[in-house]
Amino acid sequence: MRINFFAITTLLLLIAGPSGASSPVRISPRNAERAISEETLHRDVEFLSDSLCEGRRTGTRGATMAAMYLAMNFENAGLLKMDGSYFQGFPTATGAAGHNIVGFFPSGETFSKKKYIIIGAHYDNLGILQGTLYPGADSNSSGVASMLSLARMLHHMTSIGKRYHKNIIFVAFDGKFSNMRGAQEMYDRLASGRIKNPVTGEKISKDEIDMMVNIDQIGSTLAPLSPGRNDYLIMLTGDNSSRKGSLTAVNSIYGLSLDLGFSYYGSKDFTKLFYRSVSEQKYFISGGIESVMFTSGITLNNNKPYDNVGSIDYRVLRKRTLLIYYWLTRFL
Repeated sequence: MRINFFAITTLLLLIAGPSGASSPVRISPRNAERAISEETLHRDVEFLSDSLCEGRRTGTRGATMAAMYLAMNFENAGLLKMDGSYFQGFPTATGAAGHNIVGFFPSGETFSKKKYIIIGAHYDNLGILQGTLYPGADSNSSGVASMLSLARMLHHMTSIGKRYHKNIIFVAFDGKFSNMRGAQEMYDRLASGRIKNPVTGEKISKDEIDMMVNIDQIGSTLAPLSPGRNDYLIMLTGDNSSRKGSLTAVNSIYGLSLDLGFSYYGSKDFTKLFYRSVSEQKYFISGGIESVMFTSGITLNNNKPYDNVGSIDYRVLRKRTLLIYYWLTRFL
């Protein structure tokens, strides 16, 4: 059969459009779903709550294993080192050496290099007490797994051509059980100008932080907001109603239909306590940085030896992480 090369060339030009340029491909936020699965979430929680990590008590060999795992996954997700390393060390009151793991997701826009969002989750836990391992699967391997998935989703989106308008600083905090020493260290470095943008080399001012997002215990379904609804999520934030409204909107738009709560089970006092005092956003709020906390609440598993890999609902954890991702992209 004789091939008509002229006809084939003409057809290709028609498909390509004017001047041979191909039509732009529409990038949907849903493309990010390819980078998250129940299996990857399970893998992260399983490693961090394994006996190899010894409960991740600050300053122990197990905490070091967890920190190395996090640094490796930050690198695989395309996050840049800050000041030449993913590790930012600090001392605790007991003399133990803590390490925040910090990675940088750069903005794709030149004009917006000075806009930042911080996303954090503490990775340390109680460790081994009197010979008993405290795995800390929900507290807070679940939050760390969710944070890692957010980094992977953003990395996947940039790999297919998506560009965002703000930089993101990812922080796995150490020292939760040492008066949240890791969060304090991160804020102090920021406030004193000791954190630099690894792309531009410029100091990052705390006034350039648009928002701090903290994920603390997000894998359990044991403390539902409504009877019979295990697919729920709690967001605690300040008076900026747009953050809450955006979460409600994306929950509906993307068909996730999670049962949402914007207080700690309806209690004004407990809402204030949990938002302002008991998790890593505390220091950022005190410094005037708008902050948001995501959680699935405290349960009877907290600080128990049976807070293990089997205590997490990975289907719901995936839905919660997707919701946070879709919500986050509205501010990027």
